[in-house]
Amino acid sequence: MKYKLLIISIFTLIFFTNASTQNKGSYDLSKMDKYFKKSMKQWKIPGMAIAIVKNDSVIFSKGYGLRDINKRAKVDENTLFAIASNTKAFTATAIGILVDEGKLKLDDPVRKYMPNFKLYAPYVSENFTVRDLLCHRSGLATFSGDLLWYASNYSRKELIERAAYLKPKYGFRTSYGYSNIMYLVAGELVSIVSGESWDKFIENRFLKPLNMKNTNTSITKFKAKGNIAMPHNVFETKTVKIKYINWDNIAPAGSINSSVKDMSNWIKMQLNNGKFNNKQIVSLGSINKMRQSHTSKNVSRASTKIWQSKHFSSYGLGWNLFDYHARKIINHGGGADGMISRVVIVPEEDFGFVILTNSINYLPRALMYYILDEFISNNKKDWSNFYYGYYKQGIDNDKANEKKDEENRIKNTKPSLELSKYTGTYGGKLYGNAEVILKKNNLIVKFIPTPLFLSDLKHWHYDTFSIKIREIPSLKAGKLTFILNNKGQVDEMKIDIPNPDFDFTELKFKKLK
Repeated sequence: MKYKLLIISIFTLIFFTNASTQNKGSYDLSKMDKYFKKSMKQWKIPGMAIAIVKNDSVIFSKGYGLRDINKRAKVDENTLFAIASNTKAFTATAIGILVDEGKLKLDDPVRKYMPNFKLYAPYVSENFTVRDLLCHRSGLATFSGDLLWYASNYSRKELIERAAYLKPKYGFRTSYGYSNIMYLVAGELVSIVSGESWDKFIENRFLKPLNMKNTNTSITKFKAKGNIAMPHNVFETKTVKIKYINWDNIAPAGSINSSVKDMSNWIKMQLNNGKFNNKQIVSLGSINKMRQSHTSKNVSRASTKIWQSKHFSSYGLGWNLFDYHARKIINHGGGADGMISRVVIVPEEDFGFVILTNSINYLPRALMYYILDEFISNNKKDWSNFYYGYYKQGIDNDKANEKKDEENRIKNTKPSLELSKYTGTYGGKLYGNAEVILKKNNLIVKFIPTPLFLSDLKHWHYDTFSIKIREIPSLKAGKLTFILNNKGQVDEMKIDIPNPDFDFTELKFKKLK
């Protein structure tokens, strides 16, 4: 009997050892380096940087390409990029530190610290907790309210006040809806509870103790001749450099600028359960809470066909969570003007990595799966090529939609009124005012809170005009329709500029007398 048990035990050990070995990747950094270069060239990305941490050591850290397509300065491991929404993990961890110190609790109502906090319904306003701020279950749609802060002159305080006019898409705590503005509220709580600004808290509690010497929380801290990657975008098939846009008013949701060298220390702290250089930055308890599922996300049937080992997807506190080849993957993406990033942590394998790029692309997501495969599976899928196919398909779909839009245009029509009758000030409680003016027989829209949104109008048909924002090449032309009342007078204008980031239809523009 003992002999049989011994045989069974040996067989079990061999089986699970082999299973584990078969599920492990055998990474080759030289091969990976070549793949990174090839993929970057395929996507026509000006500059990129990648760092990989394994067993508390940086085993790979390298820059590729150019900081600025118009100059020859090269990207290296110290080049600063906007990490955008990867800032959210810093904000959530800041809340974790305050929980550790007994200064607040995750399930405290926001109003305990911010009595005037208000959302779309009294019950929601009264019961909205600190935890709710961090896990995207407010009831608002993804990116709802982003036009309030993007390039606007509204302060953090004003943005939080205006959030009261946002309309929900879901029931409170029933669905996932990614919200930058709720992270702004979380950042302001950090300031209220700690007694120092969010920016100072991040600097004192993370950047200094983690030796993130070059990292900052605002583009206003860039040095004139610093090692800085410039943002780029594709405009009419050509890659062009674009301007940085100040994100200070939404900083806790996305304003940090960092390098792969500095972010490697952030990853080390995460992998060491909150400890760096033998100093506990944040408790293991808070780290674990951030990595627990708080809001479920849909895993579609199409998704499971592509990622057969994927069984769940959710949001923790400042992190996206999913499983891949029997490993829990903690990750987050970041998208700013002309920059895309990705941070990935796999605690079970004691490894993580960061990818920073200075153009709009899907490559960081593709490389996430490529690097994961190299370390934890035997999958050899060409993820860059796979995602590039979707990217090309998206371009083709856009062209088809533009063609269909043109076909639906009613030719040989004219506006119901003289152009001067459309001029005036339009506005609403959520966003504020916009002004329509007539210049050289052409209508122009000036968005008062967002001067960068100066837009030209061209007649499309009847009382609909095409609208194009001059300074944002990534936003294609949309439609602006003037609504007339039963007296034949302009009563309202409605704007729709289709894009994946901003919902212009949220903005209400009634004509003001």
